[in-house]
Order: sequence, then C-alpha cells, then structure tokens
Amino acid sequence: MSEPFRLVVLGDSIAYGTGATRVEDGLGPRLAQVLRSEGIDTDLTVLAVPGAVSRDLGAQVRRAAPLDADLAVVVIGANDLARSAMALLQGPVASARATGGNEILTAATAALGAAVSGLRAAGTDVVVVPAPDMSSVPFVPPALRPVVRGACAVLQQRQAEVAWAHGATVAAVSAELGGAFGSDPSLFSADRFHPSSAGYARIAAALAPTVLTAARDRRDRRAA
Repeated sequence: MSEPFRLVVLGDSIAYGTGATRVEDGLGPRLAQVLRSEGIDTDLTVLAVPGAVSRDLGAQVRRAAPLDADLAVVVIGANDLARSAMALLQGPVASARATGGNEILTAATAALGAAVSGLRAAGTDVVVVPAPDMSSVPFVPPALRPVVRGACAVLQQRQAEVAWAHGATVAAVSAELGGAFGSDPSLFSADRFHPSSAGYARIAAALAPTVLTAARDRRDRRAA
C-alpha cells in the first residue's frame, strides 16, 4: 500500500488518553503501534475530546471529513453513563429518575448512530468500542455497583445494535476489561477514574485483534 493507512480516534477522554503518563501511552498511539508492528504504515489523528458525550461526536465527525480516513475507532459512553447515573440519583421520584436516565441513554444511542452513519457515508470503516463498565471505578459505592452495572449493560447493548445497523464493527471487550479493571487498581490513574498507562496498555491489547482485522480488511480492499 503506497499511501499510509489513515487511522482516526474519536470519542471521550479514554479515546483521548487522559490519565496516561506519556502521550505515546494513550489508546490511539498504542493502536497505531499495533498496526505498524504488523507492517501497516499508519498515520494517526486523535480527534477525541476529554469530557465528550455522544452528542459531541457530530463535531468530531465533521473534523474527520477532510482526513479521508480509512478506519475510525470510536470510544464513547462513559460520560453519558455518568449523566444517566446522576439523573437516577437526583431525580425527585423514582419514576422520574428512571425516565430521565433512560432518555439520556436513548439520546446517546441515537447520536452514536448518526456519527457512525456519517463516517460510513464518507467511506470510512468504523470500529465502535461500547461504553466501559463503570461499576469497576473505585469510588462507586459497592451498594450502587449493581445498578451502575445494569445501566452500563443497557447502553452497551444499544450501542452495539446501532453500530451494527449502520455498518460498523463492534469491539465487544467491555466485560473483559471491566473484570480486569475491577481486580487491578493499578490500571487506574491517580484520579481513580481514568486509565493509567498500564490501563491503556490493557485496553489496547483487548482492542488490537478487532482493530487489526478491520485494518487488514481495509488494506486488502484498497489493494484490490
């Protein structure tokens, strides 16, 4: 392949690499290195924004448009889940709390679908990484972990369904990574929320097979 393989990473602080000790320890650089180690000359652009929620993906997709990317990796959902959790905890009555939380997740799913559709319409292949299992975050009280885990599962399933519907590949690694982060505190950075450099290494290792398969398929289609 004469031209470099163009990889873009969209999403939130995990996609951006917040918490990593060095820039090269972040998720995007690690995934790019995986591709390069397999002989795929890769040009990486990280468009992710710390604190982003799913509705912010639209602006990132517009920024990606001039790049003519081969593959986009989209990591989103943690902040949508945090807002949904706040609605569940702070609403005036149980029914209102549940409704508010569900509306946030529904809007998040629709925004992800629109983002994937926009990327695919531009000719970019897409790998969607569903929301993490937030119940593994250290400061989540044990009594609330089942509720948080349930909300995460709902969003993960909705994200997977809308991603498939719009032609994306889904990296189903949430359960694997939730178990790893729940059992190893060193995978969290000092803020006990974002991954550490070791955490990003673990995430990249889980995503590597899916991303590499997508990149090889794209490369082969370009060569043909």
